[in-house]
Amino acid sequence: MNRSFETVVIGGGQTGLSAGHHLAKRGVDFVILEGRQRIGDIWRSRWESLKLYSPARHDGLPGMKFPGRGGHFPTGGEMADYLESYADRQQLPVRTGVRVTRVHADGDGFAIETSDGRYDARQVIVASGGFRDPYVPAASAELAPSIRQLHSSEYLRPDQLADGPVLVVGLSHSGADIAHEAAQHGHRTILSGRAFGQLPFSIESRRGALALPLMRFLAWNVLTLKTPIGRKMAPKVRNGGGPLLRYRRQDLVADGVELRDARFTGARDGLPMLADGSVHDVATVVWCTGFRPDYSWVEPATVGEDGWPIQFRGVASDVSGLYFLGIPFQYSFTSMLVLGAGRDAAYVAEQVARRAAARGEFPTAAVAGAR
Repeated sequence: MNRSFETVVIGGGQTGLSAGHHLAKRGVDFVILEGRQRIGDIWRSRWESLKLYSPARHDGLPGMKFPGRGGHFPTGGEMADYLESYADRQQLPVRTGVRVTRVHADGDGFAIETSDGRYDARQVIVASGGFRDPYVPAASAELAPSIRQLHSSEYLRPDQLADGPVLVVGLSHSGADIAHEAAQHGHRTILSGRAFGQLPFSIESRRGALALPLMRFLAWNVLTLKTPIGRKMAPKVRNGGGPLLRYRRQDLVADGVELRDARFTGARDGLPMLADGSVHDVATVVWCTGFRPDYSWVEPATVGEDGWPIQFRGVASDVSGLYFLGIPFQYSFTSMLVLGAGRDAAYVAEQVARRAAARGEFPTAAVAGAR
């Protein structure tokens, strides 16, 4: 089995598969390493009611439309099946069940240590996503053992919630979704935290459908690293500060969710306490407190204070041949959506192909002809 390639792509999600499509078009020798046993398993591991925040007409990857009605908002399971079908249709060289543990410089390229042995590459695209480590506040250990605690990455369905009130910590996309579901299933539900704005209408409403072309234009063309407003928004989005899109504050209140504009600070007598001094006697706490990026296994990467690699549009700033995909607001607001995966991947693939062509790995015409 060949273990030496021009480029190794780490991660077989939407960004890694999009990169594979564009690398193939440009004639680059590559392989995609996916740690899970099936393509799309990351989507299958999320809560069962999860739906994408963009309709099917905007959820296709380059070269293949998402099946079904264009206005349908796909579930996580549907997205997983689509990704698996995409890799098959595109005939992408994906090796599943290969978990990457370390990337380090070796000569004029990189060594990639995996559960399947070592791979070598001249260039590496890290498309594994930065959200590797679920974050739960240390003070969660102060809660009484009788309170059931779940991180959003562990939550699958309402029957995991203990009988009685539920506190959802973190007012962002996952927090709003899970609080809505808990309330719909009869739990008294408290949702704590601060929202980073919201749309004036739900994305699934008629107004949302009518406004979608304008929202797409703004997210694609205006909210980018090229504009002052985009550069101001980028760090907030990377820190989990996206606006509420489907269930907004008024929708949650209508569901019976009690909103608390206060963060979790600790415990009093084993019960969760918020910054406003309120103490809540609940049976379950769901931590929708996000993830922390971890790129410590990519040893050549230089990471900024925010935990994200220092890069521009996915190209590492100080390591030749190293690239990243799947960083929130990598170039625009669409980078956090399936919608933006193809554009971000196309830019990175172009840089990979140009660098390979400059070394004479294949004719420059192959790069120009693939645009």
